[in-house]
Parts: sequence; structure tokens; C-alpha cells
Amino acid sequence: MSSLEYEIVDVFTDRPFAGNPLAVVFGAEGLGGDQMQALAREFNLSETVFVLPPTDIEATYRARIFTPETELPFAGHPSIGAAVTSVRRGRAAAGRLVQECGAGLLPIVVSDADSATLTGGTPTLSGQYSPAVLLDVTGLAADDFAGASATLTAAGCGLEFVYLPVERRALARAWAMSDRAARAGISQISVFAWDSSTRSAYARVFSPGVSVPEDPATGSAALGLGVWLVANGWLPGEGTTAYTVHQGYEMHRPSLLECTVTASGGAATSATVAGHIVPIAKGQIMVPPFVG
Repeated sequence: MSSLEYEIVDVFTDRPFAGNPLAVVFGAEGLGGDQMQALAREFNLSETVFVLPPTDIEATYRARIFTPETELPFAGHPSIGAAVTSVRRGRAAAGRLVQECGAGLLPIVVSDADSATLTGGTPTLSGQYSPAVLLDVTGLAADDFAGASATLTAAGCGLEFVYLPVERRALARAWAMSDRAARAGISQISVFAWDSSTRSAYARVFSPGVSVPEDPATGSAALGLGVWLVANGWLPGEGTTAYTVHQGYEMHRPSLLECTVTASGGAATSATVAGHIVPIAKGQIMVPPFVG
């Protein structure tokens, strides 16, 4: 049976065995989606990305991204990991790359120092949730809530998350109950404590709807957070503002996501997320049999 080359890299960290681990698989253009899903299940990481030839002339490469149970149109740490790993392996030159994925064509600027900046897709806001429902989903109490003036919605730049602002002391106790999340119609939720003085968020991200109980670093959620913060007036509604997201501490995988959000008229128009990656392992993996 033939095999494929892969690398394991840690994303949104400058040291090994921190950040968010990612499997990057090359040479899988002959595989079906069910085979890719089987490989993602075998790696059993929050996401596995397959780097494929582009179908759009404007793109540098095409990415297909899988959790252990489903395919995603877009995700942050697979996008940055795929771009930096492709450059390091000589498959693309450092500088501006364009990733083709389910969320469209996304620009990624790769430096020569194993880091990249990703621009998310079109900002979106949707839904509205009561604090009581979100606190119930995450096992928290009313006095943990820190968003009295906020409108609780989902937000994203290619992949949406629901956002719940809480007191920082509550983060250690937060956990998304999959049955409660399903009843509330919530697939992915970011529970965060916001420090307005430093424009920093301390976050935990739970994705029970895509079989990722908790993620140590979530670029797509960091992008959506900027959209949410602008919509609620917690970041300026005009111009470009930097903010940071600290994540993964409760999982013993500290991560740093460096972000910007650009706004006009009180609404986000674009957002970026940047981070480093560290190569961890590489090898070959067997091609699973075709099922579909």
C-alpha cells in the first residue's frame, strides 16, 4: 500500500510541545474525502490539513481541513501551519501566499522565521443568546458573567463561534457540556476574560459539535473575537486595532495569538491573526482504503 508524507507542527507557539499540534499531509490529491477523514481520525488531533494543488489560478495551494469527525471550510491554525510548512519544505516562497479553502481565497504572509499572518474571510455576526443559556452550557454561574452590556452572538471570519465573556477566575471551571450545547444549537463556543487595559483576551475554546472537546489555540475563534469586540464597542469602531489572545493554559499548552481587527462605522471589515510554528515530527503514513 502506498504512503503519504506528513509533518506534525505546533502552531501559535515559539517552543515545542506548546501551542496547537497539527498534522500537515502532502501528496493526497488522489484521495477521496472519506480517506482524508480516516487519516484525520488516525492522527486524532483537533485538525489535520491536506495541502493540495490549487484549482483557482490565484491560489498558491488548496487546503482541506478535517477534525477527527468532520471537514471544516476553514480553520486558523491549519491555515498558518500549512503555509509555513509549505514554505519551509520549498513548495512556496516566503512572502504573500493565497490559500484556497472552503471559505474562499485567503491571503497568508509567511516570514522567513517560521511565522505567518493570516487574513480571515468576510466578518459575520449571527444569532443572539441569553447569558443564562451560555452559562448553563459551560457549567458556570451567574456571577461569573462579565458581559452585562454585551449582546451575545456568534461571530466569525469564515467559521463562526459563540462568545461568552466571563470573569477570569471562571476560566478554570469552564467546560462545554456536549448535551447542553446540542440542545442550545451551539457547535463551538469561546469563553473568554477580557482585559481592556492591555487589549488581551484569556480564552478557552470548546467545539463539541465537531468532536473537539477543547482546543489549545484557535485562530478562527481569535479572528471572530475581534469582530465580536468591535460589534459590542469593546474595541474601536474605526481604524485598525491590535489585540492578543492567550489560550491553552488549562491544557498545559500555552499559546499566543497576535491579532488585528479593522473596522468602519462600528463594524469589523477584516481581521488578521499571526503566530509562530515549531516543527515537531515528520514521517510517512499509509493510505487508507477508499470507502466512498
